Amino acid sequence: MSNVFSKVKNIYQLFKSVDFKQLEVLSQKVDLKEVMTQFSKLDEKQLASLMKMVGGNKKVKELPPINGDFYELSDSLSPEDRALQLKVRAFMETEIKPIVNKYWNRAEFPHEIIPKMAELNICGLTYEGYGCPNRSFLMEGILATEMGRIDASIATFFGVQSGLAMGSIYICGSDEQKQRWLPKMQKMELIGSFGLTEPEIGSAAAGGLTTTAKRNGDTWILNGQKKWIGNATFADVNIIWARDLDDNQVKGFVIEKGNPGFSVEKIENKMALRIVQNGLITLKDCVVTEENRLQNCNSFKDVAKVLQMTRAGVAWMAVGCARGAYESALKYTRERVQFGKPIASFQLIQNHLVEMLSNLTAMQTLVFQLSKLQDEGKLTDEHASLAKVFCTMRTRDVVSRAREVMGGNGILLEYDVARFVADAEAIYSYEGTKEINSLIVGRAITGFSAFV
Repeated sequence: MSNVFSKVKNIYQLFKSVDFKQLEVLSQKVDLKEVMTQFSKLDEKQLASLMKMVGGNKKVKELPPINGDFYELSDSLSPEDRALQLKVRAFMETEIKPIVNKYWNRAEFPHEIIPKMAELNICGLTYEGYGCPNRSFLMEGILATEMGRIDASIATFFGVQSGLAMGSIYICGSDEQKQRWLPKMQKMELIGSFGLTEPEIGSAAAGGLTTTAKRNGDTWILNGQKKWIGNATFADVNIIWARDLDDNQVKGFVIEKGNPGFSVEKIENKMALRIVQNGLITLKDCVVTEENRLQNCNSFKDVAKVLQMTRAGVAWMAVGCARGAYESALKYTRERVQFGKPIASFQLIQNHLVEMLSNLTAMQTLVFQLSKLQDEGKLTDEHASLAKVFCTMRTRDVVSRAREVMGGNGILLEYDVARFVADAEAIYSYEGTKEINSLIVGRAITGFSAFV
């Protein structure tokens, strides 16, 4: 009797679980009696395989978090520094990421972000005084990575403002000049640019600039052109480096917006860093007062001090670009389904992802040590140059693999990787090409200069 009740109970539970509307629809498509007959002939292994194929016993797989910091280097930060890192990350993800592709595609700059970025209070991060935070070079590098992780154009804009422009005044300016410009630049009330590269002078800047400066009493007359100058189309203060006709040494000048004889033309049709507004600056009998000449710049060696500091930042920015591409590609491969399963489960895809992560992790550990040397006052030109060479080379490889694992979708802006691929090319070239930086390192390790 108990056996009968058990069968009745099982039948009752079976009826409760059946969706009769679905059963009715199914009966119109297949012969249910025949299906039942064939199912009854299957053994347990065959039934298990069939259920797996149709989605039975399907469990939601819990995937590991997407995190490009595989060796957890950020764990070495103090709680205060970690909080600042996450604050900047949140800003980049909420304020920049939703708009970046639109502005990149239109080659325009989102000026509305400047007041919001100013609220982060990170401009002139490593400088002491003048309203600057006086934090570590390590922290500055980490923030460059956080920006580059979302967009290299915004990271470049900030690097020009906080590093090249403010850094030139901080290193080469008098105290009066620092007091005059740095507090407002720190608050981003004034935006700066840095004019060193010329139409015919890029890597050869140390050998002699064609832009000239001639002293005339308490003024200087500047003539020449500067090319690829980021932020120049809307900058309030422009740092211009020129060769003094009297002593043939490089001098630095701060030329403010609206100065007669100073004009800027936007460089169009770029394939990389399209948000960055690069300008072609023309100086035609541009009169600059002596009080706007950077008082502590007497030769190119002083310019090199600025470049050494910012070159380390470019290495960190390259790390950010690589990390953004890697994390975007990893996310895509876990969501993209082909042949019935996510492509992240394919061997060849995993090989690409591991190669990307290996390069990224090597780059991260290198720049962490680089910034520690900088914080200890041990940074040399060759240290910065090696990091710039290695990180920008490896970034090219990472973004290329990210593009590859995404197939055709890898060329669409909506997936971000196409932007990283393009922008990596610009990072590879600016602030010293691979060849120039390699020669700097080569001179240091061999004792012989191979510069022409």
